[in-house]
Amino acid sequence: MIHEQGNINMKSNETVSFHRPWALPNGIYGILAEKFSRGRDNVTVAQLMIEGGIDLIQYREKRHEKSMQEMYAECLAIRKITREAGIPFIVNDFVDLALMVKADGIHVGQDDLPVTALRELVGKEMIIGCSTHSPEQAAKAVEDGADYIGVGPVFATQTKENVCDAVGFSYLNHVAARHTISFVAIGGIKKDNLADVLAQGARCVCLVTEIVGAEDIPETIREIKTIYKNSV
Repeated sequence: MIHEQGNINMKSNETVSFHRPWALPNGIYGILAEKFSRGRDNVTVAQLMIEGGIDLIQYREKRHEKSMQEMYAECLAIRKITREAGIPFIVNDFVDLALMVKADGIHVGQDDLPVTALRELVGKEMIIGCSTHSPEQAAKAVEDGADYIGVGPVFATQTKENVCDAVGFSYLNHVAARHTISFVAIGGIKKDNLADVLAQGARCVCLVTEIVGAEDIPETIREIKTIYKNSV
């Protein structure tokens, strides 16, 4: 199942405007994770991702790791460079940050605010993504009006604390076969298993540490994109 990219209208001083129904871009979903980034800050890594041709960037930090002021400053800078590059910018968890920096979207987990409540806060224009780990959670996210869902962790991963067990290909296959909602496959995906993930129907994929932990981020993204193009 191939998801087509949503239509985008952009002015230089505005957030990206998406026409519903919105779909994730086919390609590579980048997540910033500073503690895995070889000492590089999030703004630097975001710029390197853009140089490599990343298709979307999500800011994912935790309150106990950075102050709100630090996260706000980083998100402002990343909002600026993603806007200039014309790619969507998503903020994880912090709806206040997403609203303050005029991010294109907010991504939440199962223990965060429900999608229906978020929609009341952010309105119709902002993208809402929701992490899911089971068919029941996927169905609920669709019912509640999420614009896209995260499907995973496909494989075991160490990038998130208290993460659930790997769901494997069975759940990925379920979503690809049963739902039309846009989704990103995530969790333990590397260059050496990417082709297998794509073969299950994923068209938007996230390789967190494979990218942010790379010595040469732009070249690594280009290598991933080559695997992607040769596999779909």
